[in-house]
Amino acid sequence: MGPLLGVSHVIDVVNRAVSRLAVWAVLLACVVSAGNAAVRYLLSYSSNAWLEVQWYLFAVIVMLGSAYTLLRNEHVRVDLLYGNLPQKARLWVDVAGLILFLGPAMALLAWMTWPFFLDSWTRHETSSNAGGLLRWPVKLILPIGFALIFLQGISELIKRIASLRGAPVEGVELVADYVRPEQ
Repeated sequence: MGPLLGVSHVIDVVNRAVSRLAVWAVLLACVVSAGNAAVRYLLSYSSNAWLEVQWYLFAVIVMLGSAYTLLRNEHVRVDLLYGNLPQKARLWVDVAGLILFLGPAMALLAWMTWPFFLDSWTRHETSSNAGGLLRWPVKLILPIGFALIFLQGISELIKRIASLRGAPVEGVELVADYVRPEQ
């Protein structure tokens, strides 16, 4: 399991680094949004480009932050039985979910969104809005984000299998604790 845990560690490091972009995108989106609103109301001036920048930043936040959310075990789940299961059973449910659902879905989505990006890039697609931006940069975020989630799924699968086998997961963070939502 040692080499696989090394791969898991590298994936975790990459997704932690990428998640920092998502964090900065949150701040930047707030600044752009506030600045856009201030200019619109104070100077009666508006720009479609600034609105599109906000949308693009939102795509960065969601698509580049999702893999880190999976790393931290903070993703949304349907909790009918999961919360009442013992730790080992939850690990098995996670393994099954990663193999049967997350892996195939993210691989398919990454594969399907790549041509979507390539078409936009080769055509130099721009927004149909006046003053709009190029579309390919935001479309590139899609396959990258899905690929990062897929890779994080592999990392989580490695860590959970190692934990089930009783292998030491030194240097690799396994966040498998479940906290029931407080609502």
